[in-house]
Amino acid sequence: MSTLTRDIYLEYQGLARILHNVLFFDPSVDLIGSFIAFKTIESWPEYGLDDNESQTKQLINNYLKHWSQEQRLSLKLDYGQLFYGPGDPSAAPWGSVYLSEKQLLNGESTLSLMNFYRERGIRFELESNQPIDHLGLFFAVLDPIFGQLAEEDNPELVGSCIILLQQHLLPWSDRCLELMHHHAESDFYRGIALLTKSYLLQLTKSLQIVPISAQLFR
Repeated sequence: MSTLTRDIYLEYQGLARILHNVLFFDPSVDLIGSFIAFKTIESWPEYGLDDNESQTKQLINNYLKHWSQEQRLSLKLDYGQLFYGPGDPSAAPWGSVYLSEKQLLNGESTLSLMNFYRERGIRFELESNQPIDHLGLFFAVLDPIFGQLAEEDNPELVGSCIILLQQHLLPWSDRCLELMHHHAESDFYRGIALLTKSYLLQLTKSLQIVPISAQLFR
């Protein structure tokens, strides 16, 4: 089981919260403004698992350095084409699209995730009818888990965290992030894809997860 320190869990919690907001919601002027004001990317940890981490941070920082509110529409359009369309989104954020042969929403993998959440008392209050296997929602779940682990040693909760990542997210997230990086039209989302991948690699390493392999259909 994990022997991570309180500070590490708090770091993981903070990054999960940021990624939830970036990946689940349309980009807003306030969101980008907070990245700039709090120097979010400058303080983003480098885990040494990817030789391009520094370059990735610089990529996003260069985008933010030249940010103006007039760019909000183009950034919103970039987010939309990646995750929602119109038409087939370039980097669909739902796990079942990758794990279902017919690439449909709310497939068997989604039902399995629903059962996992139900058994552990994890509930969502979503404003829209959004499938719960959205990439951004996984980070919303990890946020309080890491917060609780920062306050108490809870092997059962660590085990739940490992299962969530190993069985429900990691089998398809790399492919989603690969498509996100490839199709993003802005350096912002191109860089976020790489930072998200690096973060998940770090969680895999520090929690000693052996990811399961799964056949992907996209």
